[in-house]
Amino acid sequence: MRAQEDLLSILEEDEEETVEYATASFKTNRVINLHSLENTAKGVLDFKIGHRFGFINSGIDELFGLDNATMRLGFNLGLTDNFVIGLGRSTFEKTVDGYLKYRFLRQSSGAKNMPITAAAVFTSAVRTIPLSDPNRENIFKHRLAYTYQLIIGRKFSENFTLQLSPTLVHRNLVETAVEENDVLAIGIAARQKLTKRVTLNAEYVYVLPDQLGEQYKNSFSIGFDIETGGHVFQLHFTNSTSMVEKGYIGETVGDWLDGDIHFGFNVSRVFTLFR
Repeated sequence: MRAQEDLLSILEEDEEETVEYATASFKTNRVINLHSLENTAKGVLDFKIGHRFGFINSGIDELFGLDNATMRLGFNLGLTDNFVIGLGRSTFEKTVDGYLKYRFLRQSSGAKNMPITAAAVFTSAVRTIPLSDPNRENIFKHRLAYTYQLIIGRKFSENFTLQLSPTLVHRNLVETAVEENDVLAIGIAARQKLTKRVTLNAEYVYVLPDQLGEQYKNSFSIGFDIETGGHVFQLHFTNSTSMVEKGYIGETVGDWLDGDIHFGFNVSRVFTLFR
């Protein structure tokens, strides 16, 4: 009898020490453009294809944008459950980008109670198309841009997640004298679960005033995530052509009110490389 009581006591202690981590805050490590709270798991390679058609208001001659497309091919690998590296190449401005993402807080309950998830993202991008002014001295560093981003969010329930993304974008070279090299912005993103396999996602990036020219707009995107086994399809509408930070934060020219809207999709497929 005493041995049984001791065993029950040990089991109760183990149960008390259990930590339950929040999972599936978003279906992938991207909301639409923004990095999400989620990380690629250790040993998993995530292959992403991003595709944006032309503006819907381009008319029937361009089949409402379907005749044109911008693409990004990307890979990211979970070195640990909290540390991810990524690499991608976009047709827009023929940009090559890479990033490091480290999750230093993870929402949990039980023995360890943490109300939020937080991660830091560092990205770099190099534009490989010819620079716009051939008479200016063209040196390699003019092609580079860097982004420093903090992601803070919480999965409030099984159905709803909210995150904020304070961001600094630094561009070594800007197009006009009225633009700042350093651009401060804050992104907000939310996810609402509709069914077991479908979610509604939305994100908005607000750029603080007096940093960009009047032709640039804030990025707004909305769409659906659809999970089908090993794939996640993200169908969305956005006014941003670029799929890298320095582009959709600092170079978005589309105006939703004028119909400058891209229909696009992201396809994500994961492969387990090691455990």
